[in-house]
Amino acid sequence: MALVVFLRGVNVGGHRTFRPAALAKAMEHLGAINIGAAGTFVISKPVTRTRLRAELAKRLPFETVVAICDGRDILQLMARRPFGPKPPAPGAVRFVSVVVGSTRGVPSRPIRLPEHGQWLVRVIGRHKQFILGEYRRHMKTIGYLGTLDKSFRGRVTTRNWNTIDAIARILTPL
Repeated sequence: MALVVFLRGVNVGGHRTFRPAALAKAMEHLGAINIGAAGTFVISKPVTRTRLRAELAKRLPFETVVAICDGRDILQLMARRPFGPKPPAPGAVRFVSVVVGSTRGVPSRPIRLPEHGQWLVRVIGRHKQFILGEYRRHMKTIGYLGTLDKSFRGRVTTRNWNTIDAIARILTPL
C-alpha cells in the first residue's frame, strides 16, 4: 500500500518555501505524487519509512517535521465518514490533523477553542493518528490550531478535509 507524507509548516508566510511539484519530480523513482502546495505527497512505490525520510531530508532545503501514514489508514478514515452526511456549518472548514508520534494516552474527548464564547476550533474526534475537527476562518484560528500539539502530546500538521478527499481519490486505483 502507498504511503502518504505530510510536511509541517512549509510554504506558510514565506517561511520554509519550496516547490512541491519539483520535489515530486525529483522523487518520481518512488512514485511521488504532489497534492497542493502545503507539502502533501502520495508515495505509490514500496519504500521504507526510514528511506523515505532520508530522501526527503536530502532534497528539502530545510528541516521540518514529517508525518507519514499508510494510505490504507486514509481510506479507512474516509470510509468511516467521520463528519456524517451534512455539510459543514456556515463559515466552518473541516480539517484533519496528523499526529507525529504515539497517540497512546491521548484523550479522545471533544475540544472547543476558545472554551467560552464562539468557537474557532473544535475537535470532534480521533481515529488512529488523525484528529478530526472544524475551524472558522479568523485571525486567531492558527494560534488555536497550534495548541493541538500540547493537547495531543505530539507535533501535529493540519490539512483541509478536501485534501484528505483528494488523497483518497488518488489511493483508490492504486
